[in-house]
Amino acid sequence: MRALEGVTVVTLEHAIAAPLATRHLADLGARVIKIERPGTGDFARAYDDRVRGMASHFVWCNRSKQSLTLDVKHPEAWEILSRLTESSDVLVQNLAPGAAARLGLSFEALSEANPRLIVCDISGYGCDGPYRDKKAYDLLIQSEAGLLAVTGTPEEPVKAGISIADISAGMYAYSSILAALLHRERTGTGTYIDISMLESLAEWMGYPLYFSFEGAPPPPRSGAAHATIYPYGPFEAGDGKTVMLGLQNEREWTAFCAEILEQPELAGDPRFASNAQRSAHRDELKAIISATFAGWSAEEVVKRLERAQIANARVNTLEELWQHPQLQARGRWRSVASPVGDLPSLIPPGSGPEAAPRMDPIPALGQHTDAILAELGYDRDSIDRLRAGGAI
Repeated sequence: MRALEGVTVVTLEHAIAAPLATRHLADLGARVIKIERPGTGDFARAYDDRVRGMASHFVWCNRSKQSLTLDVKHPEAWEILSRLTESSDVLVQNLAPGAAARLGLSFEALSEANPRLIVCDISGYGCDGPYRDKKAYDLLIQSEAGLLAVTGTPEEPVKAGISIADISAGMYAYSSILAALLHRERTGTGTYIDISMLESLAEWMGYPLYFSFEGAPPPPRSGAAHATIYPYGPFEAGDGKTVMLGLQNEREWTAFCAEILEQPELAGDPRFASNAQRSAHRDELKAIISATFAGWSAEEVVKRLERAQIANARVNTLEELWQHPQLQARGRWRSVASPVGDLPSLIPPGSGPEAAPRMDPIPALGQHTDAILAELGYDRDSIDRLRAGGAI
């Protein structure tokens, strides 16, 4: 039995943050009913067509869900929403600021009919404060949260290559909902959860925040290298390929000098005698490392680093990640059905044979509308009438 079997989640979601949170709930066995706009659905369905005509974000975040098309602004939509929320365990939404409350989907309104309901609102800036009604997208939150201050090069800030603000909010929503379900087991009552993208990403910015405590200079933007630990970053080998390596302590630095650079005396060089000194003189040290690596291929560099037990990694392309030998060896890929056929999908981290995740199909738009409405007591004629009237 999966941990969340028997739990029903209703979600008015789009883009990444809420869909990622609810997909993780579905992985654990929850029934997730995804309410989508008739005709177009979650606008992430149209982000691109890279997965045999389906959008990459949508494929990633929406397996194992049921799709119910419903025009939430239609006069007859409220009755359907009421029946769903009265019999559900969790409501998740990341609509525009204030939209859910205007629809009558606030925690205060819904808990009167269903005191056990957990309501999770995900927004850019939270349910109150001066930024409450401000629109928020991932890159904008990366900027507000200071991430662009620490990523990129000295000359130019660079955003993270993934939707990190959305992902952080989605993961905090997921863990908060799990905690709320435990709380309900103990108290019998539901909980209101207010997830802010800004607060989620600001929490992840803890290291640079404290590094720059009380007006101290922030970590410098340093490209793919670590801002304050050195050598820790990319180095080019003689064949033009790049190897990533990282040293975390003085024992590793001594071994690196003796076994890789073959210059043991460098370990005591005043320029490099501590991490602070190595970081301050990184250009000089990089020249020494690069001169050594120039005589080897990237494969030879990695072999030598492995023998010396120095942490390292290849700088993989996405195609190489698809074929990563560690993921293959651990059997981390499964096949998931979709409207365009079976697709490979990673098994969620933490899953094992005694708790196999649910990995059901990615839904077509409105695929489950009729079945869900039938469960709620609507007969065939009623469903046809709702569809003809544009409610579903």
